[in-house]
Amino acid sequence: MEFRDTRPIYMQIADYFCENILLKNWTGDEKIPSVREIAVMLEVNPNTAMRAFNYMQENDIIYNKRGIGYFVSKEGARKARELKKKAFINEELPVFFKTMELLGLTCREMEKIYLENYNGKGKDIN
Repeated sequence: MEFRDTRPIYMQIADYFCENILLKNWTGDEKIPSVREIAVMLEVNPNTAMRAFNYMQENDIIYNKRGIGYFVSKEGARKARELKKKAFINEELPVFFKTMELLGLTCREMEKIYLENYNGKGKDIN
């Protein structure tokens, strides 16, 4: 995983979790990799990985079964989508709209581009 300097690493790990849940790689009540496994896999400090786990748990996306590990909550996909949607609206859309304005792109032009290039792709992400 390539980390960007613009966002804390633990938040980027949380994004990784959300993407796996939304792609249905991890489903409700399914055990996910441990803090240690994630830290090794992503080559980060275990404390950083733990911050991501805590953040995801605070947002009811995952839960801990003491002594067993972490699991995706039954509402994990819905919660992950809500969290990602909120972050997208607050962090990415303002930059996107500013770029559209600078380039003189209209919403109609963007809709046309979307329909021609992206409509229907990724439909299995529900």
